Amino acid sequence: LSGNAKNTFLAGNPDSHRNFLSKGLRCLLDVPNTEVYRNAHHGLGRFCSQSSQPLGKKIPSLQISSVGQSPHHFSAWNIQIIRSFHTSPSLQAAPVPLFWIIVKPAQKLFAIILGRSIRNWWKALPPNKRELFKESARKNKWKILLGVSSLGVVFVMFYFTHLEETPITGRARLLVFGKEHFRELSQMEYDMWMEQFKGQMLPETDARYQVVERVVGHLSESNKDVPQVSALKWVIHVVDEPGVNAFVLPNGQVFVFTGLLDAVSDIHQLSFILGHEIAHAVLEHAVKKASLVHFLDFLSLIFLTMIWAICPRDSLAVVGQWIQSKLQEFMFDRPYSRTLEAEADKVGLQFAAKACVDVRASSVFWQQMELAETIQGQPKLPEWLSTHPSHENRAEHLDRLIPEALKIRESCNCPSLSGPDPRLIFRLNMKYLLESSKGREAPNSTKQDLSKPKLDFPHT
Repeated sequence: LSGNAKNTFLAGNPDSHRNFLSKGLRCLLDVPNTEVYRNAHHGLGRFCSQSSQPLGKKIPSLQISSVGQSPHHFSAWNIQIIRSFHTSPSLQAAPVPLFWIIVKPAQKLFAIILGRSIRNWWKALPPNKRELFKESARKNKWKILLGVSSLGVVFVMFYFTHLEETPITGRARLLVFGKEHFRELSQMEYDMWMEQFKGQMLPETDARYQVVERVVGHLSESNKDVPQVSALKWVIHVVDEPGVNAFVLPNGQVFVFTGLLDAVSDIHQLSFILGHEIAHAVLEHAVKKASLVHFLDFLSLIFLTMIWAICPRDSLAVVGQWIQSKLQEFMFDRPYSRTLEAEADKVGLQFAAKACVDVRASSVFWQQMELAETIQGQPKLPEWLSTHPSHENRAEHLDRLIPEALKIRESCNCPSLSGPDPRLIFRLNMKYLLESSKGREAPNSTKQDLSKPKLDFPHT
């Protein structure tokens, strides 16, 4: 859920899994003791009957919001701005198989040495021999073209013979590595996280641990008809860490930071977020991303060799190699990561709907993230620069999925949703926030400074 410095899901850098531990991430919209959502979220007892425990217990760090009063009578919002918020840290989900982490730099080095050797060999040839080679290439151009085409056919055949069907969604996916490798590496990564957070783990008696345990247990119980969900044993770990973060390892180990519990407004938002993370594990996104990265990296070795063979100087070859890596990143890696995030949003919303969660709260969460960045005055980067969809696009995507999720919820015989739509409540609160901000601007001010808003909510 964090930093993914706009994270790549599996970038191939074994150290990048620590990027998400930014100490500056804090809660965004903490709405404790407000009168904003009274009728929209009144209690948690209306979850599916499969749940073995009630989820209605309030805890200090997770307020169940409500609606009732007009926007002019809710209490002050404690807005603590976070720098960025993105779901599913990249390497937290699963690293690339250990062998390829070690071998990958050696592969690139070999391609560079080979390309550079070809260039030096060509430069050392006398002019007459160069002409002979050129003439021979012209005479055998069809044979050369056939050889290159055959190599391309081999790659295409390899790609299509390693396609499998994604669970639940049925979408075709590339799988190069065996799942058993990732189970072993998941255990290794689990040991690493446990060692790192050994002094920060909350005990099972802590109320925050118990609410996460109930939410995950309820999600898994409500979706036990999905084989991939029932096959995993979900183990909860709540880390006393201010970072707004959560991730699930492929072996079912769930890690949630207390900063996330402070950031969500209600139990419904938390349920959707954890459903999203569980979807990453169920859909085996770690294996899919690692497979694509490995396939593209192997294919790029050919272009890397050509770059170092064709460029007349090493400096130009370095620039060409950098351009190639950026093209691969922005044309393949990041778009694919955004696709996986959107897929996890869709499936996670379905998981939440089957658990009788108010799925309408899912898009509100991302609108809160958008509001946080706007208030802080952070520049909006184009989506194509990120591994995640923008907060605004994510909220819009979820809004399009909510009608279908509500039908799924109804088919589970869930109690009807009563009270105002949380999306409407958020819009009313936004309207009041903007009106309050404008009303407190200095008379000679001609432009509102969103990075330093003058907000003064009346206390009830």
